[in-house]
Amino acid sequence: QVQLVESGGGLVQPGGSLSLSCTASGISVGLYNMSWYRQAPGKQRELVATISNRENTNVSDSLKGRFTISRDNAKNTLYLQMNSLKPEDTAVYSCNARLTWALTNVDEYWGQGTQVTVSS
Repeated sequence: QVQLVESGGGLVQPGGSLSLSCTASGISVGLYNMSWYRQAPGKQRELVATISNRENTNVSDSLKGRFTISRDNAKNTLYLQMNSLKPEDTAVYSCNARLTWALTNVDEYWGQGTQVTVSS
């Protein structure tokens, strides 16, 4: 059984930092393309950052310079470091694991999400 469990969310003041973690069981995160998504109330889910199974990273253009994605394969954990947080970063942050194999088959898993609230 595959599980992705996020942690590290909470309430932070504008300008502050948070580090989110997503610990996997049942899969090896190093084999998957791992991503963070977020969804704010009343808005569509958006892609925050991705780290591929070849260690290529990509962060949404609007978040570059403030957010960093990384992975520790030994701990089977994905991370998202968020700095200089703004109220508009308030959202539920979820991790995603995705693997395409044999060209058309896709294994995809989601965590339950962790709430990040940026407010004074």
